[in-house]
Amino acid sequence: MTHLRLAEAARLLAVSDDTVRRWTESGKLPSSIDDSGRRVVDGADLAELAMSLADAPPPGPIGAASARNRFVGIVTRVVRDTVMAQVELQCGPYRVVSLMSREAADELGLEPGVVAVASIKSTNVVIETEAP
Repeated sequence: MTHLRLAEAARLLAVSDDTVRRWTESGKLPSSIDDSGRRVVDGADLAELAMSLADAPPPGPIGAASARNRFVGIVTRVVRDTVMAQVELQCGPYRVVSLMSREAADELGLEPGVVAVASIKSTNVVIETEAP
């Protein structure tokens, strides 16, 4: 079971530490105290919250922006068959889906609640700006 400190959970959800603290105090995000006396959240609970937050409507028209090629996130879903695996990460407000060999997913220990980095290499990256 993966446990994350509140600051790390905040970073993964792209919110403030104080927001995560309020969510734990209100019961929106279950938390516990670790052996060191720090408040932590279970990775699977954080993954579930990340998915529910991602269901919100889009933020509106795109402004001037360019995405980076590395996204730190939390694994929200892994679907394995005999050869392949589909891994979904919630990286702040962005959902990233990767198809990889089952062997790679197993070796990386990917399961909901695990923190991972999606490195994306593409020959076609579209950059958009808001219309004048």
